[in-house]
Amino acid sequence: MSKIIAIGSDHAGFEYKQVLITMLEENGYTVKDFGPSSADSVDYPDFAHPVASSVESAESNLGILICGSANGVAITANKHQGIRAAICWLKELAALAREHNDANVVCIPARYIDIDLAKEIVTSFLTTDFEGGRHANRVNKIACS
Repeated sequence: MSKIIAIGSDHAGFEYKQVLITMLEENGYTVKDFGPSSADSVDYPDFAHPVASSVESAESNLGILICGSANGVAITANKHQGIRAAICWLKELAALAREHNDANVVCIPARYIDIDLAKEIVTSFLTTDFEGGRHANRVNKIACS
C-alpha cells in the first residue's frame, strides 16, 4: 500500500514543494497537494491548516510543510491537537523527530537549505519509524487534554 503524503507551502517554499512532489511520486507515494498553485505571495496558515487536518484525520499518513524559515508552518500545524510538526534542517534531525517524537509533519526551511538537502530530509523523515518504547510514554504526554 502506498503512503499518502499531504504537502503544502507558502510562496517561499513553492519551488521546493514542486520538486518534492515530483520526487515523492517517482518513489511511489500518493501526494495530496494543498497548495499554493503558484509562487505568488500567500499566507502560510491557509496551507498549513489543511495539511495538518489531513494528517490529523488520517486522510494522509504524514505531512510536509515548507516556508522560508519553517517556523510559521510549524507553529500553525502544531495548533492541531493530533499533530507533532518538527522543523528539520538536517536529515539526522528528521530521523530523530520520527524515532523519538513520532513527528507526523516535517517542516522545511526553504530559505536556509538547498533543495538536495530538502530531499534528503524528506526521505529520512518518510523512511524512519517511531521507536516506541521509552519514547512512547513521553509522546503520550505531549497533547493537552
